[in-house]
Amino acid sequence: MQKSEEKTYLCTVMSTQRIIPDTDFERIIISGRRRMRNITLRVKPDGLHVSAPLYCPKQRVMEVIEQFRTRLVEDYHKVAYRPIDFNFSIHTPCFRLKLLPGKLNHFMIRQTDEESILLCPPGLDFTQEEVQKQVRRAIVRAMKKRAESFLPPLLESFSERYGLPYKKVSISTAQSRWGSCSAGRSIKLSCYLMLLPPHLADYVILHELAHTREMNHGPRFWELLNLLTAGQALQLRAELRTHRPDFR
Repeated sequence: MQKSEEKTYLCTVMSTQRIIPDTDFERIIISGRRRMRNITLRVKPDGLHVSAPLYCPKQRVMEVIEQFRTRLVEDYHKVAYRPIDFNFSIHTPCFRLKLLPGKLNHFMIRQTDEESILLCPPGLDFTQEEVQKQVRRAIVRAMKKRAESFLPPLLESFSERYGLPYKKVSISTAQSRWGSCSAGRSIKLSCYLMLLPPHLADYVILHELAHTREMNHGPRFWELLNLLTAGQALQLRAELRTHRPDFR
């Protein structure tokens, strides 16, 4: 392929990712996919993610972005990472966290009945990108630790109430999936459920328990889930899809 063509098309070598700096989104991440037929746009905290047909011209991708740039920028500001410092806190019905200066040269998590406290190393420079990553990882660890004591008993309670047994449960740090259920009835729940309103966290847990009986999303699955949610399954699903936690 000639050099001019390399600049124009998402070639096979670039079929994974191509990153373009951008003033609004910091970066645009273009993924060329062999089976894609249309261009899809999605804002995430780390930039604008674009999925496009493998040989879609870059110019065409940018034209589509420009058509929706104003709305995309508004959405990006809603999901972009908030810089974390000692003024940062999480306060949800299921999880509370605050940051305090510590005396050791590493992060420490202190758990109380009321909240999680993240003790930070002295002299921490929150303006550094690497420090922000370290703090976020520490917060996720604190959230996962709290979730491991909070979510399994809730799952067990629903399981016994509705007669939907499962094999085992584990807590993940997944951001893209709230939960999953394997064919062997092993359930995974994301620690990010701790950031949801209680009724939406309950919905996710009931959704996965329903999969212990109906593994697909066919009519019988939704009939069962409606029974578990007093007929609110579709409304709760729609609400969950629009909910954006303050921390990601």
